[in-house]
Amino acid sequence: MDAAERTDLVTRYTEEVVTEAEIEALFEERESPSAYIGYAPTGEMHIGHFTTIRKLADFIEAGLDVTVLVADLHAHLDDAKSPFELLDARSAYYQAAIEAMIEAAGADPDGVEFVRGTDYQLEEPYTLELYRMLAETTLSRAQRAGSEVVRQSENPKLGGLVYTLMQSLDVAALEADIAYGGIDQRGIYMLAREQLPEQGYDKPACVFAPLLSGLTGGKMSASEAGSKINLTDDDEAVAEKIESAYCPAGDVEDNGVLEYLRFLVFPVLAERGEEFLVERPEEYGGDLVYADYEALESDFVSGELHPADLKPAAAEAIAEVIEPVRERLLEAPELLADAYPEKYA
Repeated sequence: MDAAERTDLVTRYTEEVVTEAEIEALFEERESPSAYIGYAPTGEMHIGHFTTIRKLADFIEAGLDVTVLVADLHAHLDDAKSPFELLDARSAYYQAAIEAMIEAAGADPDGVEFVRGTDYQLEEPYTLELYRMLAETTLSRAQRAGSEVVRQSENPKLGGLVYTLMQSLDVAALEADIAYGGIDQRGIYMLAREQLPEQGYDKPACVFAPLLSGLTGGKMSASEAGSKINLTDDDEAVAEKIESAYCPAGDVEDNGVLEYLRFLVFPVLAERGEEFLVERPEEYGGDLVYADYEALESDFVSGELHPADLKPAAAEAIAEVIEPVRERLLEAPELLADAYPEKYA
């Protein structure tokens, strides 16, 4: 692949890229630029994480050196979402879940390097660079950068503000040419592009994944069980959630069912060389087969494809995609029991 083809791989199925020209230049300058994504090990991972992690398969195929940061310290700094005593167990669960999702997406998890924050964030030069950033960043700038990521309040805890600066500094510490994350991370990585050159580092290119709508309409909520598919949901649970999901005929706005198909199912099917099948009785036009998402959305908007026909097909495809992840997690029940003892122990 040439630089343009590799850039297309890295930037497809994304919400925003800052900038494509910078990424193409990286591929023209070197064989294996580096990319990183960080996850704070807090609550259980779900299908929203899967759509973001699936892109790592594209990164690997494009020849990037990929690092996944399991940001254990961040998980406690953000309003103590993870207690200190659970950081190790939740980090182990996150790594296992991420490895399973990468493999389910058709890539080799051995092509990804896993790092924990505590591997380097407690020592120099990281700590010294962090103090420099703390001295140079205003309270309002740090709050604005992390407004979509850390828990907000009128009287914020210092941990959430330090979290934001640490995430910016992680880009330099991990020597990442490309910072990757959900679009909610945009403020933090724009801060990194602004501040890191002032400290002698290159500014990173940035790739942002979309945030999926919830199945109940509007934003996906980690605390609302019916708004998302969990990685451990069985086929029946997936079918029930999709059947009751917000999916008005012809409407793509806030339609989580369509977004799951666009950003997860169709990319995985393309990797496998498979198509998406919608089974319909002959009296309603017979089966429909889609090679790409755009054709499906066009039929949905026009009314050719009705939600009553789409939902069972979507549920079956989603269940099939998450099945290997579910099996891997359920084969090691101690991972969930140790990480979330209040639920699984």
